[in-house]
Amino acid sequence: MSWTRRFPAVPAALLAALLALLSLFAAAPAARAHEERPVTLPDGSGSVPQYRKAEPDLLVCKTDRPAFERRTAAFPEELRQRNLALYERCEKSGYRHLQEAVDAVDRPGMNIAVLPGLYEEEPSLPQPTGECAALKAPNSSLGYQILTYEQQVQCRHNQNLVAILGKTDLQIEGTGANRQDVVIDAKYQKLNAIRADKSNGIYFRNFTAQRTTFNSLYVLAGDGFVIDDVLTRWNDEYGFLTFASDHGLYKNCESYGNGDSGIYPGSASNINDGRGYEVPRYSIEITGCHSHHNMVGYSGTAGDSVWVHDNEFDANMGGASMDSAFPGHPGLPQNHAKFERNLIHDNNADYYGYVADGTCARPPIERGYEQGVVCPQISMPPGTGIITAGGNWNVYENNWVYGHRRAGFFLSAVPAFIRGEEAWSKQADTSHHNRYAANILGKDKSGASRPNGMDVWWDGQGRGNCWQSGPDGSTPGTLPHCGDRRGEVSGASSRLVGEPVKLAQLLVCADYSVQARKLPAGCDWYGARGMERVETQIALAVAAVLLLVGGVLWWRRLRGSRLGTTASLLGLAGLALDVAGSTMPLVDTAVPALALLLLGLWWTGAGIALRPTRPWLARLTLLLAALTLLDAFDKAVLMIPWIPVGPSWLRALVLVPWTLWATIAASRPGDRTPAPAPTAAPTAAATATPAPTATPARPAEGGAR
Repeated sequence: MSWTRRFPAVPAALLAALLALLSLFAAAPAARAHEERPVTLPDGSGSVPQYRKAEPDLLVCKTDRPAFERRTAAFPEELRQRNLALYERCEKSGYRHLQEAVDAVDRPGMNIAVLPGLYEEEPSLPQPTGECAALKAPNSSLGYQILTYEQQVQCRHNQNLVAILGKTDLQIEGTGANRQDVVIDAKYQKLNAIRADKSNGIYFRNFTAQRTTFNSLYVLAGDGFVIDDVLTRWNDEYGFLTFASDHGLYKNCESYGNGDSGIYPGSASNINDGRGYEVPRYSIEITGCHSHHNMVGYSGTAGDSVWVHDNEFDANMGGASMDSAFPGHPGLPQNHAKFERNLIHDNNADYYGYVADGTCARPPIERGYEQGVVCPQISMPPGTGIITAGGNWNVYENNWVYGHRRAGFFLSAVPAFIRGEEAWSKQADTSHHNRYAANILGKDKSGASRPNGMDVWWDGQGRGNCWQSGPDGSTPGTLPHCGDRRGEVSGASSRLVGEPVKLAQLLVCADYSVQARKLPAGCDWYGARGMERVETQIALAVAAVLLLVGGVLWWRRLRGSRLGTTASLLGLAGLALDVAGSTMPLVDTAVPALALLLLGLWWTGAGIALRPTRPWLARLTLLLAALTLLDAFDKAVLMIPWIPVGPSWLRALVLVPWTLWATIAASRPGDRTPAPAPTAAPTAAATATPAPTATPARPAEGGAR
């Protein structure tokens, strides 16, 4: 009976392990995020609006004078008197709701002043009726209708508490002492608290917007906007959302309690596409803002040409992220964000427990957002500083990045098919030329040690990426190093695809749904530990197959060889170390490198020992050994330049035929590799002179032969 009949599980287990890994790539989850009508980017002819100090053209206030006087009683005297004067005027000729004042705007350049108070915009709150209740429009993956601009104009309160549509150079300002003196509250009954759509030159200042089923302040298709000293909070998705806009400025803003991000400059105008590091201008500037206690402080699908400086992102699950992962966003792939002098620290919140326990399945008003609940809308690695999931030509310089339990910087590629683009030429179009230099890592502003779990997590894909040296290590163990000038890179690599195990992890972790309460098993982002992690499961499956094949190969072919036995023991240690190392949440790169070194020595010794009896299998084994040792060098010593894929991919490709060949070789009958025979002392008989032998007689000619 052949060996394959005795052990049918070996080839089956090998095939299952390989197919499981490949299926992860084929079954990438459908991406979803902010979904909007098709929109084109502005032509760039606008400008950033300037604040106007002129007296307001229109006033908004409530009619409860005692309540107003209580709200303003603690104001500085000059400000209190100004508000009282404005209130006198507003009682006579003002409006009671912000939407009424917006509707009264009849020319460009008008100012609306909103006096201290709570504005629930009661006329806007009821559910739509008549034609507005029967609009025909596609539904987003979140269930809301994706309306055209014309439908927004027709039914402005289907989704918006306050709708600002087609206005030019409008300024809306709260007159309180701080931004919480004027509160615009959607009470979880509208997608958006304030929507400014096709409204160029709009200026928002000094108020709070809150409690929506999507986002508080939304600027869409605008060329020129400023968000100045505004607070947003307690939304299902975003605090601030600006989309397909140009000439924008966020300053001195704050956002917290949001299920996606506090600040989201998505599809910012793609003005620097095709350029290198030197650019003439940025489309959006964000400065002086504080975004905290959100899923992520800052995010931007196609967050192109955004200058983010002198902000603080802390106490989120992730500090900041930008990506190329979601279809329907103009300007993909993401490019040319610049982060400098930001304080990005202690983003270690983990809100997935609210999804697991059913809190996020309740109606929004019952979830407890005001008490600190956040319902994460997409997959996010908690404990991370800056995440770049598919982006190019981004610059991260002179930031403080510290106190993250996972990683300071996280870079991974996003193949174009994830965002719905099938062309082969685009599949490896991210992540390239991202520069991480001159950042202060693992220390706060006082110089106190605040280490990150590791400074850099990188899947290995891309060209022209570079990093500074960091005190808290990285994976891979060595990285391309940034030179003094932008574009200078030493030790550069150029990989078309990332490391296979890291890709498997990313794809497993992406299969998340807050609506379905689906937290991917096997992903440590959601709490998987030890043997639960997909990396460990892959390592264990591979180790089980190699242990069985290698063990039988040793028994049938190598146990007579001292070299073969020693090598097999090294391989056993390497497999054990590989599995043990994969269970570590933040594995030191020395552990997998050492495991690969031991496996490489196993295959080297086995290949040499097999040469006398199985020369072709020996050659394949030595090739596998060389690739394994090269992989160890690549991970721990120096990333090998000029190769399109990492040695781990080549090793995996060779490992498949080697395993099958080794299985067949072990199953066939034949002598195992013999041990060297001892040299015997010569015997007397062996040394005696042999007796002469008689010469056979030649037959006579003509005789029988």
